[in-house]
Amino acid sequence: MEIAIKLSQFLLSLSILIILHELGHFIPAKLFKTRVEKFYLFFDIKYSLLKKKIGETEYGIGWLPLGGYVKISGMIDESMDTEQMAQEPQPWEFRSKPAWQRLIIMLGGVTVNFILAFIIYIGMTFFYGEKYIPNSEVKDGVWVNSKELEHAGIKTGDKLIAIDGKAITKFVPSVNMDVLTAKTVQVNRNGEDKTIAIPHNFIGKFIDADKKGLISLRLPFVVGGFESTSPNQEQLKAKDIFVSIDGQPFRYYDQLAPIAAANKGKKVKAVVLRDEKETTVLVSFSNAGKLGIKPGTLNEASLEKLGYYKFSTETFGFFESIPVGIDKGFTQLGNYWKQLKLIFNPSTGAYKGVGGFAAIYNVFPDSWSWEVFWSITALLSIMLGVMNLLPIPALDGGHVIFLLYEMISGRKPSDKFLEKAQLVGFVLLISLLLFANGNDIYKAIVGK
Repeated sequence: MEIAIKLSQFLLSLSILIILHELGHFIPAKLFKTRVEKFYLFFDIKYSLLKKKIGETEYGIGWLPLGGYVKISGMIDESMDTEQMAQEPQPWEFRSKPAWQRLIIMLGGVTVNFILAFIIYIGMTFFYGEKYIPNSEVKDGVWVNSKELEHAGIKTGDKLIAIDGKAITKFVPSVNMDVLTAKTVQVNRNGEDKTIAIPHNFIGKFIDADKKGLISLRLPFVVGGFESTSPNQEQLKAKDIFVSIDGQPFRYYDQLAPIAAANKGKKVKAVVLRDEKETTVLVSFSNAGKLGIKPGTLNEASLEKLGYYKFSTETFGFFESIPVGIDKGFTQLGNYWKQLKLIFNPSTGAYKGVGGFAAIYNVFPDSWSWEVFWSITALLSIMLGVMNLLPIPALDGGHVIFLLYEMISGRKPSDKFLEKAQLVGFVLLISLLLFANGNDIYKAIVGK
């Protein structure tokens, strides 16, 4: 069932993005009376799942979910229809239209991608508001999950103050990405401010270390369940919350390691919160320092009631949501551009984290949440827009570069040149696709 939910979200998101992107090309083409021969969701190599011809356009769904396309008459594209291009240009063909019209047609797809992302962020701001924890409420600092980040100098219990000189006022999940791409992080440790310089190749080291997160909130140790061999099944109950072990205060799960190391093979007293009352129990550590307990979680209301954190939700009216949503869109656009620059700089090692369709699939949760779905779809829409603007022949950006050259110089590149450029771009795209999806396969084989 979990696989079905993830796959449904993945395919729905992909379908929305592809259809709207291609509509961005289709609509201006029709407005400029350019013939569109095909409009396809997914690729129809050899055959299609569904197809129907309406007017001069064949609409269909292909079997290969790696994208989609519109086939515009008289345009050198991935179809490499050289036979059509060898004939005399016709008035309804793409190549017969003025350069400014062709430019609008080519920019239509990415324009829709960016507009869609901004609309989603505006809608999410209006419907869900903005959820966060005031950074001042993270009084005992953060939990550092990455050994590489610890080696860089940030420790569990540090309070994050600023990233690259920008003060942190709200603790939100995106702080992980901010830290990952940061040059400096300012923290407060035991009342003393420190500025930590993040190594240039930190991203590569982080990816090699196979960690799923950098930092998170410090959380209590909640009993979620037991391993079959656990000796603590009679003394403890699900939802018990540890308060102390062997007389030592035990507020956060990350404090367990030194306590466990000191009590290997021992039975010690512990105090747990059970049904809102403190109860003393006897817990047993194995010779390896294990309790045989599966950690549980608490919801936001419980964490707030127990005094761990104060959660805030800022709500916005419809018109208030517009500038806030637009600002979120530009923030995500800037963050993705920053990541892209790191990926294309081999010395950072960021290229190791490039993933293909499996990586995108795994971004979606195994339970349905419209809020999460739209958040991911908005980010993917920005990614699709930026990637398509790259000046690579066969991508929209490659076509745009040639059109701008034509408009500035007054000379149109020959069809032969464009055909060769398209072939080179296609080879580059296939190489990138193989690299990204090869990364996914490698990670699956080695268990990363």
